[in-house]
Amino acid sequence: MVSLDYDDTIMAAAGHQAEAILEEVRRDYKGGYILAVEGNPPLGNDGTFCIPGGKPFVNKVKEMAADSAAVIAWGSCASWGCVQAAKPNPTTAVPIHKVISGKPIVKVPGCPPIAEVMTGVITYYITFGELPALDRQGRPLMFYSQRVHDKCYRRGHFDAGQFAEKFDDLGSREGYCLYKVGCRGPTTYNACSTTRWNEGVSFPIGSGHPCLGCSEPDFWDNGPFYERLETFRQFGAEATADRIGATAAAVVGVGIAAHAGLTALRQAKVKPNSPVAESDRRSV
Repeated sequence: MVSLDYDDTIMAAAGHQAEAILEEVRRDYKGGYILAVEGNPPLGNDGTFCIPGGKPFVNKVKEMAADSAAVIAWGSCASWGCVQAAKPNPTTAVPIHKVISGKPIVKVPGCPPIAEVMTGVITYYITFGELPALDRQGRPLMFYSQRVHDKCYRRGHFDAGQFAEKFDDLGSREGYCLYKVGCRGPTTYNACSTTRWNEGVSFPIGSGHPCLGCSEPDFWDNGPFYERLETFRQFGAEATADRIGATAAAVVGVGIAAHAGLTALRQAKVKPNSPVAESDRRSV
């Protein structure tokens, strides 16, 4: 595998040595190497906004991709364009699939991507000799098939309608769901809530910060980070945090009413002064 990014920092060598290694790989391993690209090529001003080794980055990417077996887009910059491509995108930065054609491309988005996800993709290819199964956006299903929301440890609070309204309120201190303060976990596919970060120590939501949705396209232009999404698909239906909270409260209310009704029925079946009747009254 050969890695290519803005400053060639992933390669052991630098400068002319790094450029020589790239040429050596193209010559000696033609059609047999995986090209891993970090960063996005800016197309504006003939690509001169990024010039590694004296050539526009877009040209370098195309040259190395031409003789590769497949290409991996490391991170959201290479996968989607990321903040460099945010409106108004003055450098005309684009994801690599906009400039590479005829090669399979595996996208490993995240800002940054999870280290274990990066190595997992490479390990899979080395072990099985083929790329992992991908979703419709080109991401490996083994890491991007579930939403951050699906395995979040705060999911129980979401289902119960318990949300932090502000970062310093009681709900926030009690570990309630962060959806109302901007969490994109319900619409973001990544392994953050299962694999986590820093060798499994934590992830943003575990540290009290909402998911920004950094592994999804256009997350940087998808509204202010700390304002909640008004609607999202929840089990095939449109739902909002307010509606979920109201529904949870209604369910609790129905349960209380049912309990009271059953207690009344038990009381009606016994004599008014019996010990059982007295016990039921106390339970209510």
